[in-house]
Parts: sequence; C-alpha cells; structure tokens
Amino acid sequence: MAGKRKAAVLGKPVAHSRSPQLHSAAYRALGLDWTYTRIECSAEELPGLVDGLGPEWVGLSVTMPGKEAALAYAQERTERAALAGSANTLIRTADGWRADCTDVDGVLGALRGAGITEVAEGMVLGAGGTARPALLALAQLGATSVTLVARDALRARGALELAEQLGMTASMIGFEAAPIGAVCARVGAVVSTIPAAAAAAVADSVAAAPVVLDAIYDPWPTPLAQAVERAGHTVVSGLQMLLNQAYGQVEQFTGQQAPRAEMAAALTASD
Repeated sequence: MAGKRKAAVLGKPVAHSRSPQLHSAAYRALGLDWTYTRIECSAEELPGLVDGLGPEWVGLSVTMPGKEAALAYAQERTERAALAGSANTLIRTADGWRADCTDVDGVLGALRGAGITEVAEGMVLGAGGTARPALLALAQLGATSVTLVARDALRARGALELAEQLGMTASMIGFEAAPIGAVCARVGAVVSTIPAAAAAAVADSVAAAPVVLDAIYDPWPTPLAQAVERAGHTVVSGLQMLLNQAYGQVEQFTGQQAPRAEMAAALTASD
C-alpha cells in the first residue's frame, strides 16, 4: 500500500466530531504512524470524494448526512449495515470498499456500560438514521417489544418493519407526554436519537425510564440528561456510544484489537 496510511471522518458539519481523538489515540497505542482527520462532506459529495482517495486510505468513519450514501456507495455491505439501512464505516478492501454499521456496537456497548445486560421492552425516540441501529442493539439485548416515538407514521414504517423482522412486537406513539411517560415507567431502557430541543419537550416523561441513552454529546448535558438525573435515574451520554462504535472501526481499519483503555482515556482527557 503506497504512502502513509490515512483515515478520516466524513460529515457536514464535522468540526465537532471527537472521532479524531479516539482514532489518533488508538493508532499511537498500536504503534501505527497513521493520520486521521476530519473532512467536510455532504451525502451528494461522498461518492466523488471517496473515488478520489488514493490507496493509502484504509478506512472512513461517516457521520450525518452521509450514512445512507455510504451504504449505497460500497461494493460490499455487512448484514447489519443492510438491515440498518445506513453505514457509519467504510473499510478499504481489495475490490473497493465495504460498508458496516458499528453504530449498533455503539448503542449496545453504551447500554451495557450502564449495567444493562438484558432488556425485555425498550423505547426509541425518533425514526431517523440512528433509530434502526438502536433497534438492532435492543434486539441483541433480548427485547421482545419496542415502542417507537415518532411524528410521521410514514417515515417510521421502515423502523417498525425492521423491529418486527428482528422478532420484536413494535408499536408507535406520538410525542404526547402522557403516553410516553406510561411506557417509560415500564421499559428497561430508552434510546433517544432526536435533537436536544425536540427531546426537551418530553424530557420529564422520558425520565421515568430507569436508563436513558441520549445519542447527543455536544452540547452536554442536554435537557433530557438533566431531567433523567433529577429523577435519580441513569443517563448515558452519546460520547459512550461514540466510543463503543469507534472500537469496531479501529479493529476493521487496522486488523488489530482496539486499545480500549487508551481510547477511553483520550476521550476523558478531552472533555
């Protein structure tokens, strides 16, 4: 492979991304003289940009709005990326690029880090790009039923169908506080995939859940996080999701086990 090996995170906007800290710490710990940067890139720009990358590029992290474009672009797709309908990871192969969705690992690892080893019933706020990986993670934790909170039934259809495909009983409710609160009082965990301002309107109701993962990490704490803390329950920052999804990326880029302690320390040091 020609030249110094490179990797990057693609997104728009991307300046807030903490991925460079995680990956750079990992490469240092593994003794690799690699670089990892941020590249501003829209979904429409992604195919042309990746086409123009030289052979020294080993992998790409993909954040919004390019995850669906990354899946469509790749010559190979993992099963979970296909199920999620999006890819946050592109790995260089002999034949081009392979798409994966380590966002599933992100949700799963963040919840397990909060002590969740099994969930009978879960809730997902939102029906966008992170909702489907969240459903895959809840299914891996043993969830047999899930409630999706969304405004648009048409937009939520794909997520509901995925939940049923994964063997879960799925239902949808709107953003009314009373029904959300009733469901949250009985679920094992909630994953919020919606913007901080949208979650703020139902924060006190969602705080009835014992564990809430808020995919947002900048700015922090969010109104939702504050409400969960006031209720005396456990809130997990999106930084934990970011950290856990990065482990799989590092391992697929390098072919080596991720140095988890060093990566976690790098995230803590940059808080």
